[in-house]
Amino acid sequence: MTRRHKNVLPGFPLTLGYTLVYLSLIVLIPLAAVFIKAADLSLAEFWAIVSAPRVVASYKVSFGLSLLAAAINSVFGLLLAWSLVRYRFPGKKLVDALVDLPFALPTAVTGIALTTLYAGNGWLGKPLEALGASIGAALSALWLDFGGSAETAAALAEFNIKVAYTPLGILTALIFIGLPFVVRTVQPILEDLDPELEEAAASLGARRWQTFRYVLLPILLPALLTGFALAFARAVGEYGSVIFIAGNMPFISEITPLMIIFKLDEFDYVGATAIAAVMLLLSFVLLLVINVLQAWTSRRIRKGRR
Repeated sequence: MTRRHKNVLPGFPLTLGYTLVYLSLIVLIPLAAVFIKAADLSLAEFWAIVSAPRVVASYKVSFGLSLLAAAINSVFGLLLAWSLVRYRFPGKKLVDALVDLPFALPTAVTGIALTTLYAGNGWLGKPLEALGASIGAALSALWLDFGGSAETAAALAEFNIKVAYTPLGILTALIFIGLPFVVRTVQPILEDLDPELEEAAASLGARRWQTFRYVLLPILLPALLTGFALAFARAVGEYGSVIFIAGNMPFISEITPLMIIFKLDEFDYVGATAIAAVMLLLSFVLLLVINVLQAWTSRRIRKGRR
């Protein structure tokens, strides 16, 4: 007589039922409501709302800067995770704790803090603008020395490094909130990575870049892509930390969530859900592409190990 194994959780049917009910209430029904509400519009009305020049410009700002921020976080998040895992230095535990700060910090506080730092009279904004003015003056003088036109020299002299109330400020906020996703995704893989792999590669004559490119990167790439996807997903819908530092200038620094808020303030709920539906579709497509690429990379790595 076989002894029946007792599971901690209830049986599969009951567990699956709870799971589906929970996902439906939290995720599926709210998302379905967006598309159902947007369906009140005709196809021509829907297209007129989602393809308005100001709305299209907000798509470019939100998705373009989110992708760029996720890419930057992938590089520097890997470097930070590598430093935390492979090296010992004073204040290491403090740095490791600070990585999680964007998780705990309210987004509005993040936006206010970044705006205060990078504004024209802020601790970082003022020296950056002074540095930009110096660079502009140097470029202008250099252009004139090489016989360039006075008009171009005047344009170069106006060069400035301004962060707050520009797309650069949005990028800064998105990098801040997305960095922990990459670090915490890559860090466990690095901790499990055997240093003997690098030693073996070095003993075979591989240089450091070759060791990283052909030995370490294939192992880290799936986790790196996961961190990229998480950082992008967080950034594309971010509102609180961006709204204060963006400046919200039409066609320059307006994000798509702000356009949705404008529609809601005008009681245009159908228009707001139409823009939200486009954001959901674009985000889903981009995340699907990233997940397919991650799965393809994982299969390729497994085949290479056989």
